Amino acid sequence: MTDPAIEAMRAVLAESLGEVRDSLDGLSIDELNARPAGQGTNSLAVIAEHALASTRSWCSLAMGVPLPPRDRPAEFLTVADEGFVASVDDAIAEILALVGDDAVFDPAREGFATWRTDGADEPVTAAWAVDHALSHLGEHVGHAHLTRHLLRPLR
Repeated sequence: MTDPAIEAMRAVLAESLGEVRDSLDGLSIDELNARPAGQGTNSLAVIAEHALASTRSWCSLAMGVPLPPRDRPAEFLTVADEGFVASVDDAIAEILALVGDDAVFDPAREGFATWRTDGADEPVTAAWAVDHALSHLGEHVGHAHLTRHLLRPLR
């Protein structure tokens, strides 16, 4: 029998990743790179890139697979091009495969988040990593919705 907590995590993850993807639909490259809330804010391209890289890293840690290479500062310099949306689709597919039905989840497994910028060098459990992945992704889903609304207000 499948663990209902894992099934819930998969469902929330898939829904949130779908919302990140939906935030990009129908936008031009200029819109993907625009910073409608001002120069000190992030574009949709940056939000999507960072949200997906973070989620992929936390889910990899949670599932006990090798951590992907990650350059966190570069995520915030992302500039969308013609292939950007396809790369988002690939990243989403990779993340969903990490937590697929054949994945083994041990909530007590520990690992190190080598990309953290808060100086934390303590191991975290897989359960903590999944919870953090979902909450962090949820924050960025909200950022993406707000940024898209600034680009194309509801009429």
